Amino acid sequence: MTVREVMTPNPVCCVPGDTAQSVAKIMCEHNVGSMPVVVDQQSRKLAGIITDRDLCCSIIAQGLDPKNTTIQKYMRQNPVACRDGENLDGCEQAMQQHQIRRIPVVDGDGRCIGIVAQADLALKDRPEKVSKTVADISRPQHIAA
Repeated sequence: MTVREVMTPNPVCCVPGDTAQSVAKIMCEHNVGSMPVVVDQQSRKLAGIITDRDLCCSIIAQGLDPKNTTIQKYMRQNPVACRDGENLDGCEQAMQQHQIRRIPVVDGDGRCIGIVAQADLALKDRPEKVSKTVADISRPQHIAA
């Protein structure tokens, strides 16, 4: 199975200059927990990713004004991504290795054309593979003391 067969196509995206509040509002409207960040809406070239957790822990918890704080400093730059024609196994391995729940999908020109989330895997992949992926993504990080 290929990534294209599983991905959610044409995900809603934001740009680095968007405010935290506008990004949070879009996430609420579209019921998503992360958004690809693109250079601009025309090219849709992937620049990063921002999650609801990033907004909460990096902006809100720090007391920054979400109406005036852009996401540029808080997005994850150069995110792990997969290609649309790639075998789904490679995408799942990347999710497991990097412990990420959502992975942007890019075409040959680096344009964001989709996203693969745990929910997409749950709906379309074999239960035993989904179980392993979710377990690997969710395992606690061991921090050296």
